[in-house]
Amino acid sequence: MSRRIPVVILLCVLALAVGCTNKKVSNPLANVGSKQPDKVLFDRAMDAMKHNRFDVARLTLETMINTYPDSEYIARAKLAVADSWYAEGGSTSLSQAEIQYKDFITFFPNMPEAAEAQLKIANIHYQQMEKPDRDYTHARRAEDEYRQLIMQFPDSKLLPEAKQRLLEVQEVLAEREFRVGRFYYLRESYPAAIARLRSVVDRYPLYSQADEALYLLGQAYEGEIAMVRSRKGNEVAKARMIQEFTNGAAESYSRIVTRYPLMNRMEDAKARLEAGSTEQSRRRQPPRNRDVRKSHEKFPEASRRGPGNQGWRSHVSRSPDGKCHGSSAEGGQCHEGNFDSCGQQCSFHRDCWQRRTASKSGRPTFRYRKSREASR
Repeated sequence: MSRRIPVVILLCVLALAVGCTNKKVSNPLANVGSKQPDKVLFDRAMDAMKHNRFDVARLTLETMINTYPDSEYIARAKLAVADSWYAEGGSTSLSQAEIQYKDFITFFPNMPEAAEAQLKIANIHYQQMEKPDRDYTHARRAEDEYRQLIMQFPDSKLLPEAKQRLLEVQEVLAEREFRVGRFYYLRESYPAAIARLRSVVDRYPLYSQADEALYLLGQAYEGEIAMVRSRKGNEVAKARMIQEFTNGAAESYSRIVTRYPLMNRMEDAKARLEAGSTEQSRRRQPPRNRDVRKSHEKFPEASRRGPGNQGWRSHVSRSPDGKCHGSSAEGGQCHEGNFDSCGQQCSFHRDCWQRRTASKSGRPTFRYRKSREASR
């Protein structure tokens, strides 16, 4: 029994030692059968890193770099220093790892390991990425670093992994922008909603809810059209703005139909396009011509010429004090009142004549109106 106790203790120690090893760390030069001192130091550092003794590993690697600056393993040693910080984990260690990886890319840009260093820089920010409703700093940095890898190392074997990670990062960023745009849309802040939703559909076309973003964008444009029509202002400017927003809504719905035909909002987009085309055709119809003869039939005395019926200016005069004095066609006296900017407004005690429009024959047409005092 006493002989079995040391054996059990030894097995426990071995199991603990195996459990403490870092399986993610591997010696890239393990197959090199060299007994040179720089290679021995490198193997010793990798063994320490494998057993999570990162401080010892970095100290050994620094000794090798300073002692053998012309070693053929110098590039691998610098990369191993960055890997030790990366394997240690934690925000501080990851920041140091990013610095070391960038230094490696600066000094050895043409080595195959440079793409690996760039991928690990992107992975550092990918691991610290938050949810869509949280801080998006690391997500933005990860997107930039993955794009840098794709552009700088287009022939690398790590490209498929980088592209897949880039899609995941862009999904988080697009979801964040979409939520903000929907927030503004629900509160009828349409300009802000349009800005956010347009950035989503333009920057992230592979977003999983791109059809929903485009549909909300079209709805935001339609909301802007309704608000412009309800406001008072220059009709020409309003028509130009309405046309611009109409084109934006039509473009948003058309992109759903052409680019995302199998997604949920395709039928809704088709319906909105048909409704928009119907409304535009209705608005383009010319207005009906008014029948001017009806005014002559209703007020025959207004179309007759006479000494007291020669137009507005024939029986209204303006005094130096800005008052109007005159008489109506039936002899009623005009009470004192101010002219407007055109000098064509005046109210009478009794019935008065007011210029309206010109008939087809060129003769002035008048409308018979009761004044306020005469109606009392």
